[in-house]
Amino acid sequence: MSATTGGPTTVATQSVAQLGGPLSVLARQRADHEKLDALMARARETLREGGAEHARAVRAMARLVFTHAFAEEAVLFPAARRVLPEGDPLTVRIESDHQEVDELMTRLDRSSADDPGHAELLERTIAVLDHDVRSEEDELLPRLQAELSPRELRGLGLAWEVVRRISPTRPHPTVSRRPPGQTFSALPLTVLDRARDQLQRLDEVTARRFSGRLDTVDQALAGLAGAVERLPVMQRGERPETDR
Repeated sequence: MSATTGGPTTVATQSVAQLGGPLSVLARQRADHEKLDALMARARETLREGGAEHARAVRAMARLVFTHAFAEEAVLFPAARRVLPEGDPLTVRIESDHQEVDELMTRLDRSSADDPGHAELLERTIAVLDHDVRSEEDELLPRLQAELSPRELRGLGLAWEVVRRISPTRPHPTVSRRPPGQTFSALPLTVLDRARDQLQRLDEVTARRFSGRLDTVDQALAGLAGAVERLPVMQRGERPETDR
């Protein structure tokens, strides 16, 4: 399969060596996509029973999707805009798709298997995620591969991984996802998000025993995140629009 007639082939069928090695942004992207496929399958499999197992599967999907998307929008898309022709519609379309992914995943993360329409929301979210993955693996990433050297792809992969590891794990609409400064702006929210993630990873016995206290702490952390989002941009470390 080709991204365009006579163009580079999809990254889905290439070897890791062809992608520039395991450190390449192409290999890192595909590895995350494979993890996402497994998590989506798990969410489907646990839907009928619902309960904690399904909630964990959906939560894992959300954490992967939000950190992956943040790294793409902070690192991958700016690189694409630099090397693709000015005004290329591909990056615009994929960035638009990301907005839909973000909205659907946010709704899914906040719902439970018992909610009306949850199954339909899960299927819609999976369909949009599948489409986004195909657009990236069949079009965007092969075009980057054609323009950048393996060394450049590995450098991009390093930057992508660093940003992914320090990105928020939940959506924060007030935080810009375009450089410069968006990563530093999001750091306080990253700390709060990941503290909440640790609470949610506690085993079920511990969670039941301290459920009231854990809920209180989680709500407090969510409230702090909301307060940080309301801070002026400069206080969060991001450069003002006039300096960009």
